[in-house]
Amino acid sequence: MSKSNRLNGMMIALVAALATQATVAQEVAAIDPSGEAINVPAASDTSNTSDATDDSNAGKPAEPDGAESSPAATIETFHRGLLEIMKQAKTLGFQGRIDELTPLMALTFDLDFMASKSLGRTWRTFSDEKKRLWAETFTRFTVANYAGRFTGFTGEEFVTLGVEDAARGTRIVLTKIVIPSEDDVQLNYRVIQMDGEWQVIDVYLDGTVSELALRRSEYSSALKREGFEQLLASIEIKIEDLKTKGLAEG
Repeated sequence: MSKSNRLNGMMIALVAALATQATVAQEVAAIDPSGEAINVPAASDTSNTSDATDDSNAGKPAEPDGAESSPAATIETFHRGLLEIMKQAKTLGFQGRIDELTPLMALTFDLDFMASKSLGRTWRTFSDEKKRLWAETFTRFTVANYAGRFTGFTGEEFVTLGVEDAARGTRIVLTKIVIPSEDDVQLNYRVIQMDGEWQVIDVYLDGTVSELALRRSEYSSALKREGFEQLLASIEIKIEDLKTKGLAEG
């Protein structure tokens, strides 16, 4: 299988239903991987002063964190969980994979934050009920997409390459996926520490393509074009399509 085909399958899952349109990819390609285009909350271990974050260390190796709560440990735990699900994929079946992935992804990703940023500034105008509905739908789709793509194991290996400082107290965890008989693929995670725990707030495919920016481009455009109810309905259709295909394939 070629690298491009692998990206269209397994790698699309790793960035959880990224838009595949070339126009979207071109739009996002120019975005700095540091994530400056998407504001993030200051990390819990930084000063409350708005200008306190010093970006002069961006791109340099980060100082070691505690073994039990570190950026690298968070991602490595996630990768171990993914591999186990991949190895048991056929036994678990589609719903079983959802059941296993739901707590794993809730532990690893700040899905509420990602859901809010995926709609851009419009999120601020939403009622609490609309915010709840969107975050819940966004999360279910993200998990269902992983379950629909991680359907087996062919010897893949996740390797952590290092951790770098990023803006506003965040870190970038550099990893690669080693695929037998294929080129390695770089997959980087942006994480932030809140309440003592590190969670993912963005993923960069091939090190540069931001999942969050792609989602924001796709969803905010659909929201302006079709409205909130239609956007919700379109995501529900995608979830049902994934379930139908997943149940048919096992």
